[in-house]
Amino acid sequence: MKRKIYDQLLLWKNKRKGKSAMMIEGARRVGKSYIVKVFAQKEYKSYILIDFFKVGDDIKDLFKNYKDNLDMLFTYLSTYFSTKLYPRESIIVFDEIEFCPAARAAIKYLVEDGRYDYLETGSLLGMKMSTKKKLKKTEKKEDYLVPSEEESMVMHPMDFEEFLWAMGEESLMDFVRMKFAAQEPVGQSMHRKLMDYFRLYLIIGGMPQAILEYLDTKSFEDVDRVKRQILNLYYNCIDNYAGVHTAKVRAIYESIPGQLQLHEHKFQLSDLNKDARFRDYDSSFFWLRDEKMVNLAFNTTEPSIGLGLKQKDNSLKCYMNDTGLMISHAFDERGIVSEQLYQKILKDKLEVNAGMLMENIVGQMLTAIGCKLFFYSNPSRENKDDRMEIDFLISKKAITSRHNISPIEVKSSTGFTTTSLEKCIKKYSTHLAQAYIVHTGDLEKDGDYLYIPLYMVPCL
Repeated sequence: MKRKIYDQLLLWKNKRKGKSAMMIEGARRVGKSYIVKVFAQKEYKSYILIDFFKVGDDIKDLFKNYKDNLDMLFTYLSTYFSTKLYPRESIIVFDEIEFCPAARAAIKYLVEDGRYDYLETGSLLGMKMSTKKKLKKTEKKEDYLVPSEEESMVMHPMDFEEFLWAMGEESLMDFVRMKFAAQEPVGQSMHRKLMDYFRLYLIIGGMPQAILEYLDTKSFEDVDRVKRQILNLYYNCIDNYAGVHTAKVRAIYESIPGQLQLHEHKFQLSDLNKDARFRDYDSSFFWLRDEKMVNLAFNTTEPSIGLGLKQKDNSLKCYMNDTGLMISHAFDERGIVSEQLYQKILKDKLEVNAGMLMENIVGQMLTAIGCKLFFYSNPSRENKDDRMEIDFLISKKAITSRHNISPIEVKSSTGFTTTSLEKCIKKYSTHLAQAYIVHTGDLEKDGDYLYIPLYMVPCL
């Protein structure tokens, strides 16, 4: 399962040369443990992988007892794992490091020592929870400090290109990027092939286990069973870590598909509780975001440079981190989504509003390329020209004095209007760069708009 984050890790190894440790953040089951093990095997002469969820207190206590005697620490680790360590040619991987905060705190001393490289994976939220818990008599506050010698990168579910690689299509996205850069359609036959793959990606999702299950069985019901296991894991995570917010976090997560079926897709707290206020639920939304289980999009008061400075924290959209998981989450009347339902989605024959699926996956793809999610919604009752709803706003990579923000509208059917986009361009023309309409058809240039197929979103 080829992953793009591998090249980022290789760049870190070659550039930093042991001067920092690397933390891999991400939701559970996105493949963090797998990729660090493969990286350690391929790029180093030897490695030790410590799964802190599995090892006993005897190993965890080494990082408390010997952080001032690293020679002894390495001797114990090398003996326990039957692995010889070579200075500057070995790496030690701390998997599920939230179960051993003392090991994370020891990173400061390990990096300063400089003998080996260090990779970490785990639940960032779990580590935050650990820093807040009451210390035991044997623990010290410094055991829970976040080391400044630690860098981090986020690992997302597999994106569309990684999905194509898993399907054996190594160069298809290179062709798509070439056509996007030239603003040319890919052609009827290629578009049909790409949309077939995209719909397959839509329903399977980007979780490596689900993709492997499809490659092994070609059974959508078996794939759905894997996805439900992941959803159950997420609910267990909520129960184990959300603490006083558990009920609210559960309520938010359970309602995401229904919320995305609303006309404007904005999250309506009144559907959870008629007296609900955002200040009572903000921690629950941020909990889900920090655990990487959702992608949040915030309403901005103006589509201009500095979107984050103008965001309205009490007006947001909440997307699931993986659209394949959302399908299993949304259509669960009998516990397993039937083969027939998956076939309907695959053939674009689903009777329900497909807009929630398309907007969720566009949000997922924009997040994967590093975009923070913003939208623009103005429900003005005084001036109809101000009344508009733009699905997404993204900033250009190179900021200029004008025309920095691209508005994006997502359309799931062939019959649609562009009223809001027209109003937005008319009112904010000096702020706006290229306007995009993401749809199921091929690329097409039409006046102010560039119509792009769904599979071109990663090119933005």
